[in-house]
Amino acid sequence: MAGRINDDDVRTVRDAVPIDTVVSEYLQLRPAGGGNLKGLCPFHDEKSPSFHVSTAKGLFHCFGCQEGGDTLAFLMKVDHLTFSEAVERLAAQAGITLRYEEGGYGRASQQGERTRLIEAHKAAVLYYAEQLDSPEAEAGRRFLAERGFDQGAARHFDVGYAPAGWDHLTRFLRGRGFTDKELVLSGLSQEGRRGPIDRFRGRLMWPIRDISGEVVGFGARRLREDDNGPKYLNTPETPIYRKSQVLYGIDLAKRDIAKEGRAVVVEGYTDVMACHLAGVTTAIATSGTAFGEGHIKILRRILMDNSRTEVIFTFDGDAAGQKAALRAFEDDQKFAARTSIAISPGGMDPCDLRLAKGDTAVQELIDSRSRLFEFALRSVVDEHDLDSAEGRSAALEAAAPIVAQLKDPSLQHEYAVRLAGLLGVLDTQFVVRRIGQIAKWKREGGGRQQRSRPGQAGEGPGGRAPAPAPGPAPGRRGPSLHLRSPAHLVERELLKLALQYPALVAPTFDAYGADEFTAEPYAVVRGLIEAAGGTEAADADYLDRVRDAAPDDTVRKLITELAVESPRNPGSGAPDEAYAGEQLVAVRLAAVRARVAELEGSARRLDAQGRAAESAAVWQELWVLEQYATALRARGASAL
Repeated sequence: MAGRINDDDVRTVRDAVPIDTVVSEYLQLRPAGGGNLKGLCPFHDEKSPSFHVSTAKGLFHCFGCQEGGDTLAFLMKVDHLTFSEAVERLAAQAGITLRYEEGGYGRASQQGERTRLIEAHKAAVLYYAEQLDSPEAEAGRRFLAERGFDQGAARHFDVGYAPAGWDHLTRFLRGRGFTDKELVLSGLSQEGRRGPIDRFRGRLMWPIRDISGEVVGFGARRLREDDNGPKYLNTPETPIYRKSQVLYGIDLAKRDIAKEGRAVVVEGYTDVMACHLAGVTTAIATSGTAFGEGHIKILRRILMDNSRTEVIFTFDGDAAGQKAALRAFEDDQKFAARTSIAISPGGMDPCDLRLAKGDTAVQELIDSRSRLFEFALRSVVDEHDLDSAEGRSAALEAAAPIVAQLKDPSLQHEYAVRLAGLLGVLDTQFVVRRIGQIAKWKREGGGRQQRSRPGQAGEGPGGRAPAPAPGPAPGRRGPSLHLRSPAHLVERELLKLALQYPALVAPTFDAYGADEFTAEPYAVVRGLIEAAGGTEAADADYLDRVRDAAPDDTVRKLITELAVESPRNPGSGAPDEAYAGEQLVAVRLAAVRARVAELEGSARRLDAQGRAAESAAVWQELWVLEQYATALRARGASAL
């Protein structure tokens, strides 16, 4: 067969590069005993390593998916290579010149498609790097210098420049023996009116490598104002470049990621450069797409799905950055590693931060990270008004599904308690039970909740919406019905005294606010009494003034009812100052208790958010109110 690789050369190539050297380019290997190594299988998802490598035999086998074979079989499977391409890859790595049965020594026309595309990219890297020193590339060098990158940094990351002409790279690669078809297929060129032209023109160029270190694509940054293209332009999808399956900087970072058990995900090429130069050598970035499933698989293989490892995301502090962080959080449970988030002061990205404050600031940014889970939880909670019972209830229903998705029961309980603190809900066990209920529905109901986005409550059993969560309701207006219920009895009694025996409650009653009456109609009557001059100004026309100020017949009827209903004081005589004092104290105590509950909830929220100074002021106010409540209980009306 034309182009068939010599069998002896195949054997030489297979033996020249140890299998563990090849496999470790794609996943982390650890001792498995008996001279073997193991790691997470790159061919299927698994939590425990079942992928074994025998260095002595030059073979691999996965006891999970049953894939196995030699070094060549591994490369063919992991990178979707043909047999010839796998041999050529290893031969290039080992520096072996291949012989072909018909045609002599490895001619370009007989090499595999992937190998040819890789070779074209290697040549392009050298070409672009050389062009960065040209006079035309002054704007590119200035761009790098303004961001703190010198020539040494550019060389370290192989940053280059694509000339502004139509076909400079295309002609260069044609001269190296590449066909127009190969250039278009590689994504380096594109079809023009008269043949292929350069895809990237007048741009700063970053080569993108796969996990094995092969250049598979480019990221290009716009430099000229007359460039109408996007700010960043990436290689299109090609046989060797799939943006959902590559991470910029992974070739430089993978060994330190495995060694430190930590990966730092940033948003751009310059951020990766800044982090590495600042000593954060585990930094990587996606290439023109959001962090997703394919990227997770790459990191999982390197991190070995160890719960002691960590993935840290850095995002700008603006709304777009927060949205990106929440999108990343959706994949949180796909990691065994902890996921964290680092947001720099002022929302600067690592590149800007390094430029403004130096390398140490970048390292401090990563060290100051917090759990991504907590960030997502707070982001959802902060969308609601926590000063109202309705807001706390809505926040609980939005945040509970997030906590319920935690698979670890102990961790779920801990965050349920923490959520109660963030919300300021005093009944912690209610929150715990609510989250447990949602988690149970998820397990048993096939994931109705899972169709909801993070922060959006789903349905309960039978398709019913979950019941809203009760919470403390300081200052909340009660229902207009059942005004004779025990909950409003004292308020009703005090208003009767204020209308029928104003002298008994004056002037203390006039200092009471409408918000001390929890039933809305009673609060309205309190306001009308104030509009009529208050109890201290009561005279023969006082009751008429109150009734005349009523906004409608319903309120006027209530005033009349309160004005004629007998007080509930014991005995047959008229109420006295002692009885009036008891009602005044009871209403004030209820208002103080409501305010105490409100402040305690606020203090707990501030504590949970780490706002110590603000929390201290609230706790101080709370202490003062509690002392006042104690005095009211001990001394009665004299403490008012």
